[in-house]
Amino acid sequence: MGTGQEEALPECRTNVCQVSPVTLPPNPDASHDASDRLVLPLPPEIDFSNATEVLDLVLCAVRSSSGRPRVLILDLTGTDFMDSQGVRVVGEISGLLQPGTRVHVVARPYGVASRVLELTGLRRDVPVYDNVEEALRAEVHEGLT
Repeated sequence: MGTGQEEALPECRTNVCQVSPVTLPPNPDASHDASDRLVLPLPPEIDFSNATEVLDLVLCAVRSSSGRPRVLILDLTGTDFMDSQGVRVVGEISGLLQPGTRVHVVARPYGVASRVLELTGLRRDVPVYDNVEEALRAEVHEGLT
């Protein structure tokens, strides 16, 4: 996982939601390989019923990745419903990762997830981008290469 090719993560799968790796497009501006980045699409709903499981799955995916990712991109573009538990998950992920690993969030600009992140103030602590490509470009411009 995180190498630019999708890999199966059977130990990270549940019947509630799936967290799968995403194949990263080549980035000619990046001077490091894709193993430094991990993009995880999150489920269509994040609420009280699955938030703990989503957190566990994300942490499992990070631990299962080859090497330690320097950037974890949580892709909420497919998330149609998220309450305060989703905010808790993003906040806890940020706090539980090893030092030096940054968390970026991708959310549709006018989507529910984006609005919830704005209302709760989490956007001040975690960068939120409109799409994965933008989040990957920001990683390069922040000097993470």
